[in-house]
Amino acid sequence: MRARQEYVEMARKWLVSAIPHLTRDNTRLDVGNTSAQYPADIAGIEGFARLLWILSPLLSGGEASDYRETFIRGIRHGCDPKHPDYWGNLVDNDQRCVEMAAFGVALALPNTGLWNELTADEQGNLERWLRQSAEIQIPDNNWHFFPVLVQVGLKCVGRHYDMMVIDKHLNAIESFWLGNGWYSDGAGKPRDYYISSGFHFYSLLYSHFMQDADPERCLRYRHRARQFAKDYIYYFTSDGNAIPFGRSLTYRFVQVAFWSAVVWTGLDVFTLPIVKGVILRHLDWWLAQPFIDPEGLFSLGYTYPNLVMTEDYNSPCSPWWACKALLILALPEQSAFWQAESAPLPEPEPIHPIKEAGQFVVHDDENRHAWMLMSGQYDRNNFVNFDAKYGKFAYSSHFGFTLERGLYGINHAACDSMLMFSEQDNYWRGRRECEAVEMTDTLIRSRWLPWSDVAVTTWLIPFQQGHIRIHRVETARTLECVEGGFALNRHQLIDTKTAQHGVTLRAISGVCQITDLLAGRQPEVVTTPPNSNILYASPGEIPCLRSTLTPGTHWLACAINATSLLWLPPPVAMAFDCENQALTLGAKTLEIL
Repeated sequence: MRARQEYVEMARKWLVSAIPHLTRDNTRLDVGNTSAQYPADIAGIEGFARLLWILSPLLSGGEASDYRETFIRGIRHGCDPKHPDYWGNLVDNDQRCVEMAAFGVALALPNTGLWNELTADEQGNLERWLRQSAEIQIPDNNWHFFPVLVQVGLKCVGRHYDMMVIDKHLNAIESFWLGNGWYSDGAGKPRDYYISSGFHFYSLLYSHFMQDADPERCLRYRHRARQFAKDYIYYFTSDGNAIPFGRSLTYRFVQVAFWSAVVWTGLDVFTLPIVKGVILRHLDWWLAQPFIDPEGLFSLGYTYPNLVMTEDYNSPCSPWWACKALLILALPEQSAFWQAESAPLPEPEPIHPIKEAGQFVVHDDENRHAWMLMSGQYDRNNFVNFDAKYGKFAYSSHFGFTLERGLYGINHAACDSMLMFSEQDNYWRGRRECEAVEMTDTLIRSRWLPWSDVAVTTWLIPFQQGHIRIHRVETARTLECVEGGFALNRHQLIDTKTAQHGVTLRAISGVCQITDLLAGRQPEVVTTPPNSNILYASPGEIPCLRSTLTPGTHWLACAINATSLLWLPPPVAMAFDCENQALTLGAKTLEIL
């Protein structure tokens, strides 16, 4: 782990790399030729604003004052309606409303100088431009925080702030509250990284700056963040990485922004050394990944540049939202955080249920490998590769997941951690929307319909070395089906062992085994195209089971064992009795209902 000054220099380097790409009187960032659903002009404004997530903490922490004038010039001209590079008037659902949050936080953080360096007229222009956020319609999700943060920023610089605007948006967010620290990102929508980097990150900042004006709500937000932290720490491993799943993964180390807000706002949850260890191990893990291009600019992708996994709202400027995690740089060297010694993760429960999110998180291999079993995430917005990002049975910190490259051909269909069906025409369907989901202390049950006359009930049961999947398939048509385990990097593969009832793949990165518990399916290995896996660009190898189902009711059951080590622990005795719907796992018998 690095000292504070090394992280400061890292952040300064990112600014230095981006500044030459500021255009039009420093009002926009121009770093690429790919596109988002909003125009390039707005993407440029997005890029300018997202660099503030680097600059503002640095300035507040007494660093980077030599770059302040560069951004003051951009603000001066971008907010001037008479200037040709004016940032413009907002319309409903405008991306510029999202980016206004960075300005709100820049005004709220102490000692940035970004407000005081403006003249009175320029301050008025900035205020008028920001106040548009209160006048437009926005999506009914985490966006509600953006107009609120604008009001918070105005309050902190002594301008009028509107509690009616704040109440309108924060009251709307209450309908997303699920209990025990969890929200959904809109009514009935997913529970993913937006809950940490959106809802709790923003609400912790709100609770810090608004204690005098809104004490009851601020206390409530801090209580909820404490609850959430006790689940969220399970997403991280002792190596520093987190479990990749869901949308917006191109924001990368925004996964740890919540913990930065915990530290900066003084939330008492885990000890400071534990939280420091989570944050710095995570940042250091990312610094070892090849996501920064030769010019020092952030690329679109996850661990490597990869447009396959991006969303429609990802412009070349979007990835700098990761820098919300740099809030810790607003803390001076002499602060308790930077003076503390980093500590390991607290000892986890081997299997941790999160019922509000419909998830089990399992830790193994001395906490170097964490994986999640999940059901019931759905969003009618139909984000790109939604099935792969939310519909798989399991997501792993170590093996990642595969993105769909096409529906024709099982090798393109992202069959890892999925049960895929085809009408014998080589077009494949897996789980997308669940008709019903139920979670108990020991399993997650989901019912889903790949066709209107094909119903699948799936049970996911975690155990410490892996998980078990049981499926009841009721079909009116003849189907081919393929079920996959985790994908391994083909270029690191050491050996493949195919047995009568399963297949084991061993690579430099670890081992994955899939075993048929009912002995009715054929083992095979599926090779995916390059640039499909979220963690590595090489082709992937997926251990699979294949069978053909005739019309009627069928039971399928398998065990997935996976480890980051080069060997599997001794197997746990297991068997499934489909007639009595009973699973034997070691010395335990579990009835499947």
